[in-house]
Amino acid sequence: MAVESCNADWMGSLPPALCTLPLANLAIPGSHDSFSYWVDEKSPVGPDQATAIKRLARISLVKKLMKKWSVTQNLTFKEQLEGGIRYFDLRVSSKPGEARQEIYFIHGLFGINVWDGLMEIKTFLTHHPKEVIFLDFNHFYAMDNNHHVYLITRIQEVFESRLCTKECVENVTLQNLWRKQQQVLVFYHNRLCEEYPFLWSGNKIPAPWANTTNVHKLLHFLETTLGERAEHGTFHVSQAILTPGVETIALYLIRGLKNTLVHKNLPLILNWVKLQKPGIMGVNIITSDFVELVDFAATVIALNDLLLEDNKS
Repeated sequence: MAVESCNADWMGSLPPALCTLPLANLAIPGSHDSFSYWVDEKSPVGPDQATAIKRLARISLVKKLMKKWSVTQNLTFKEQLEGGIRYFDLRVSSKPGEARQEIYFIHGLFGINVWDGLMEIKTFLTHHPKEVIFLDFNHFYAMDNNHHVYLITRIQEVFESRLCTKECVENVTLQNLWRKQQQVLVFYHNRLCEEYPFLWSGNKIPAPWANTTNVHKLLHFLETTLGERAEHGTFHVSQAILTPGVETIALYLIRGLKNTLVHKNLPLILNWVKLQKPGIMGVNIITSDFVELVDFAATVIALNDLLLEDNKS
């Protein structure tokens, strides 16, 4: 199912009253393991995996099965952006043993290199100057200081003046960003974020994780963590995702993540989303697996209409 591109300019199309609100108060759709639409079965298993898995993966069938559990998205960055996704959950790694310093996306298996992914995002932003994205670099594997400096330099080379410099979260509104022609907020969960004005600290974007296969436990967790959301000073990610443990993967090895957990539970998760309200103590960024399987992005974006009703009253 192809995602509609009618959400490609949704931020630029918001009513003026919402463009002056902090981005932390808006409802923004995001994707989980955003880059995993393509993973390389021929590459070595990533350094994010246990030694036992690396040994097993010498059998070619094992990598095929791993792929079924590593892929959490079907759409490319461009397709996700056109469909309205504005928050990207990113895990990156060097390739141990590779002579070059290249950095790749990773989730069990290696994905595309980061440069190609960022260039695809930049192309979209060039054509949609009022759209703003969140890049959340939250897991790093097999990376020393040199790797980090290389990656940060690449981010700077790609986005240049589009990078949003750190400031008070409450000041980050669409109107202010448009005025400065900034479109990219980069969160970098490493101490090096302190040394660069365009790298926001990971603690500015908490993303509590339920780590469960039970949809009812997930929804209870999402409610609880929303209730504990900081009133000021941070964005907030509601990870509306189910996470398979070793037992689930062993039981349903051949079926994979989508057929085991996602298809069955996404409608329930979407119903929860429909009942939410954005705002200081409401939802902000909501992430999902396989964002095109239901009308996920459009449902999240539509929540912003509730803020308009508040304004009128």
